[in-house]
Amino acid sequence: MAGEDEFEDEIDLSALDNADLVKQMHDDLYDGLEDEVVEGTQILLDRGWAPYKVLTEALVEGMRIVGIDFRDGILFVPEVLMCARAMKAGMSILKPLLAESGAPQMGKMVIGTVKGDIHDIGKNLVAMMMEGAGFEVIDIGINNPVEDYLSALEEHQPDILGMSALLTTTMPYMKVVIDTLKEKGIRNDYIILVGGAPLNEEFADAVGADAYCRDAAVSVEIAKSFMAKRQGSLAAVMAQAG
Repeated sequence: MAGEDEFEDEIDLSALDNADLVKQMHDDLYDGLEDEVVEGTQILLDRGWAPYKVLTEALVEGMRIVGIDFRDGILFVPEVLMCARAMKAGMSILKPLLAESGAPQMGKMVIGTVKGDIHDIGKNLVAMMMEGAGFEVIDIGINNPVEDYLSALEEHQPDILGMSALLTTTMPYMKVVIDTLKEKGIRNDYIILVGGAPLNEEFADAVGADAYCRDAAVSVEIAKSFMAKRQGSLAAVMAQAG
């Protein structure tokens, strides 16, 4: 193993052509190597790659591979958190450049744990994986009363609202939030995704959410699916209007 590590250390990222460098970045992301991901990101930018191309082909594709192995039980939470941190390190370089270039995003999500619940590992993992898939994520933290969700929705105008709970005693608060959105006539403005260990699809249906997300990888797949439908509907409306 020591010999392998020494070999890994000897890889000169700048000597790789673009295709091999992107593959190596996928491997480095998978291994949670922050410095290498940052270096690879900078090299591609220096070679004239557009920030959005670096994001999608190097980082998002790398996290897609991580997500599949997490879903299939090959990777576990601590490893995925390392991958996500490496992804964020690369993103820290790209974010200001993406904002300047007006690059398209998958969508925008507000996510937070509900009132009375201070668990956040699962929520944090979902937030990181969603960012890794190209979403803009606003994480409002833990122990959120309905007012916190409302103010975040008003301020950020997201496509998706994600709510998390790990305690059976705090799960019903999700219905309080959704019912409040209904009362205000804005429920249908958002895709509402819920998750947490004690939840299931029946609960999500009962509280009026759009979907139950079993884990972070599934959350990304479901979010992408809903965004594709939403964008398809919007395109159809625009076509009719035109």
